[in-house]
Amino acid sequence: MLRSLPRAAPSSAPLRVQPHRIHTNTWHLPAAACLFESRQHQKRHAGIHAISNPTLAGIEKRWEGMPPQQQADLWMALRDRMKVNWHEMTLQEKKAAYWIAFGPHGPRSLPPPGEGKKIFWYTMLGVGVSGVIFLLIRTQSRPAPKTMTAQYQAMTNEYLKAQRTEPITGVSSEGYTGKGMIQSKPRKGPPPDEDED
Repeated sequence: MLRSLPRAAPSSAPLRVQPHRIHTNTWHLPAAACLFESRQHQKRHAGIHAISNPTLAGIEKRWEGMPPQQQADLWMALRDRMKVNWHEMTLQEKKAAYWIAFGPHGPRSLPPPGEGKKIFWYTMLGVGVSGVIFLLIRTQSRPAPKTMTAQYQAMTNEYLKAQRTEPITGVSSEGYTGKGMIQSKPRKGPPPDEDED
């Protein structure tokens, strides 16, 4: 008698659903497994029914104005429809799926007319304002320091030759033909004093 009672499976063993034998010599799954199987079947075939044409009509014009939840619902319904054979999809569904996936909306939307001219003129305005600010700063600044004159830089070359600075490749080397420290244009007037600030 005790041997015929079912025993509980150990907790570490995986739960397995086994078919039970009934009186008519047919196999069937327990009720819970049948319910699970029917739910899986419903999920698998939920996208079989076509989406109505009024829902998809004019989707190109309505998409941007639709609430995000409605957009997501429509896209999920189309995605489920695309899981079946595409020959079973209606032409409206194919067009709507393509337009939602690749159409000019969101980040792919076309720029408004005249945007290129607007960008050009705002860029020119920014360049013009920065040029005016640059000129105002230049007119209000102090004159260049005395070290930025060609005469002072020529005197620096003579000083470096007297000190024998860089005798291999520099100003003090034999046959040197470079400019040395001279980098400014000559200034009109007498050479600067060494005591000038």
